[in-house]
Amino acid sequence: MKLKEDSSAQKLRGAYYTPLPLARMMVELFTGRTDCKSVLEPSCGDGVFLDALIKADCVKKYTNIDAVEINGTEAKKVKERMKAYENVKVINKDFFDFYRANKDSVEYDLILGNPPYIRYQYLEENQRDLMSEILTSQGMKANKLVNTWVGFIVSCVNLLSKNGKIAFVIPAEIMQVAYAEDLRLFLSDNLSKITLITFEELVFPDIEQEIVVFIGEKGDEEKGIRIVELNNLEDLKSFDIEANDFQKLQHVHEKWTKYFTNVEENALVKRIREDKRFQKLSDIALINVGITTGNNKYFSVEQKVVEKYRLQDVVRPLIGRSAHANSIYFTHEDWMLNVNNNKAAFLIDFPDVEYKRYPKKHKEYIKKGEKNGENKGYKCSIRDRWYRIPSIWVPDAFFLRRNNLYPKFVLNQCDAVSTDTMHRIKFNEGIEPERAILSYYNSISFAFTELCGRSYGGGVLEILPGEVGNIIVPRLDDIPIKKVREVLTRVDSFIRKGDDIEKVLDIVDNEILVSLLGIDDIMCKDARIIWKKMQKRRLKRGWN
Repeated sequence: MKLKEDSSAQKLRGAYYTPLPLARMMVELFTGRTDCKSVLEPSCGDGVFLDALIKADCVKKYTNIDAVEINGTEAKKVKERMKAYENVKVINKDFFDFYRANKDSVEYDLILGNPPYIRYQYLEENQRDLMSEILTSQGMKANKLVNTWVGFIVSCVNLLSKNGKIAFVIPAEIMQVAYAEDLRLFLSDNLSKITLITFEELVFPDIEQEIVVFIGEKGDEEKGIRIVELNNLEDLKSFDIEANDFQKLQHVHEKWTKYFTNVEENALVKRIREDKRFQKLSDIALINVGITTGNNKYFSVEQKVVEKYRLQDVVRPLIGRSAHANSIYFTHEDWMLNVNNNKAAFLIDFPDVEYKRYPKKHKEYIKKGEKNGENKGYKCSIRDRWYRIPSIWVPDAFFLRRNNLYPKFVLNQCDAVSTDTMHRIKFNEGIEPERAILSYYNSISFAFTELCGRSYGGGVLEILPGEVGNIIVPRLDDIPIKKVREVLTRVDSFIRKGDDIEKVLDIVDNEILVSLLGIDDIMCKDARIIWKKMQKRRLKRGWN
């Protein structure tokens, strides 16, 4: 993480300006309205939305247009350019201060903008306080994960008139990240219609930030939510925003990525959730993050380091990276293959004994770490003894945290441990591990994996422990263990050889779900379509 003093002025201001074609599209969506008199641009930057209003030949039809900008230089330049328009008022002020001063006395029929994307740690203390006040006043949590754009969108929704509309360029993470749960619920409770316009290509390639155009409308008739998917800004010239129907919006904490699926697909998801033949992974296991070493490079070591510092008695077998998991079993042979390939296959676990009792070579390795500043990182520095990793325990299985085509669910057969590149799984008492592993490798569970996870940078699927717990898997309690092991052996063989994972899904779908559990073949096929659809959408972001 960069310290504030090391960050660019642009980053601290969150100032990544909107391309004019995008601003013009957002303006033109509302040019036909006759009931719009007042307009707000809460963070006008270089004035691109004002320029878009001028190019649309509609700037003069509004009674008043307020443009707020915190940067004095930018505000002065925009004010000079807008001096021909008496109805345009450029206000040099922090928007949160502007909101607090006007929230009880001013309403706007249309709010347009691209709010700044500034992390909590880059805000001034008074800005943090103001944003916290805004969020908590709406029953929302204010924490260090919340970005300024969240405070902007909440404030602006509150400033809308009875039938007002808002159009914002915001990060696509609104659809899926946990810290935006409260925001999604707030928006669903306060808006009658929500439209999200997404782009397969990055609109702001310099910051690799995937964005969406968020359009919200107040009104008496609740329509719900719709998603419009475009390739790039060129598609703005020909797209029809009315081509997609609205779906009923659930007024609960949920991800909006589910609305990438259609009404019929969402109905299938709901039926599966309610089907007693299925359960959540959290019903059968404890799911925890992997070991947080505080410094993987120091604590995850190769064989030569173990030998040099005579660490043999204080290391554990380690599955340290996704690439170290070749299949659904992680055996002693798999681990030794990593060792012999000079991978960091050992985790140092110094014992809880007095330092003076440590062997000379162990002390030498610790001193080497201190000389190189390995003890200065935050996680290490807050420990009583920086070189002792807490919360080390051997899990029954591992679930990979970040993945390309799909996450592997791996059975631990050699008492290995893992870093936080994968999650630790401890099955509940009475749960047969092999049944649990096999229950994941099917079309239905893969579909839920995509629905529960989130798209990370480069098209990667990231899935956190709570999200892993929400994956739906079939109950295999009554399947003979001999059959379970026979199918698992074939699955393991396919994955080890790098075969198409759909061959594995075909086997488990047909031989276990359909033939033995009596699950409708159509249900499996439709779930496969959902998985492929969500996966394809995610992966396309990794090709740009």
